[in-house]
Amino acid sequence: MMNTNRSLLALTLALLIGACAPVTSYTDAEAPKRLKLDSATTQLDVHFVPGTANLSPADAVHLRQLAASGGINQADRVTIQAAGGPDLVKQRVASVSSLLLHYGIIISAESVANVPPNLAHIEVGRTLVTLPACPNWSKPSGTDFGNQPSSNFGCATESNLGMMVANPSDLASGLPVGAPAGHPAAAAVTRYLNDKVELPTANTALPVAVQSSAPQGGPGPATGAGTGGSQ
Repeated sequence: MMNTNRSLLALTLALLIGACAPVTSYTDAEAPKRLKLDSATTQLDVHFVPGTANLSPADAVHLRQLAASGGINQADRVTIQAAGGPDLVKQRVASVSSLLLHYGIIISAESVANVPPNLAHIEVGRTLVTLPACPNWSKPSGTDFGNQPSSNFGCATESNLGMMVANPSDLASGLPVGAPAGHPAAAAVTRYLNDKVELPTANTALPVAVQSSAPQGGPGPATGAGTGGSQ
């Protein structure tokens, strides 16, 4: 009988202690700290002088206008599929690549069947990055008996990655396997050696979306990046 009373007393004390300790129910799902990626793809066709690797004058002008206006920019993932025999395809890809490289735009070739004669398909993929709502103080401060990290933990890493990435498309998928383009790297070294380094442009020129407001309970929205059009 005495052992039974002791067991009941121990159980009662355990329930009372458990009731006094706050139960931690917060999870990261309430305010996820992840970059949001929105991608869009456009396609245009360019024509070549029959049997040659020379772009038609009208399409050459059109490509230059797109590159100069930002319709195609350095952060885009650009691929080309050209018609013709193996040697002619290489020449046509090189012709388009040379034109766009003047604007710092690098393209990669993809093999595809059934491209109409004297034609090339150019696919332009653009990714828009939206930063997480940071700082994130959605989890109440104070003693945490669940020993969970702060809701703001990891915010700086995600936000910095979103603002520093040169080509947001690289966050969506890896680059195609192949030899790297040496011209942009060599040009950068040349500018450095000749003390003509180009300073970064303002954030408004980057394809990064404005950051949303911080979750409720926080001190306010963090400074976000500028907006870039997703043309």
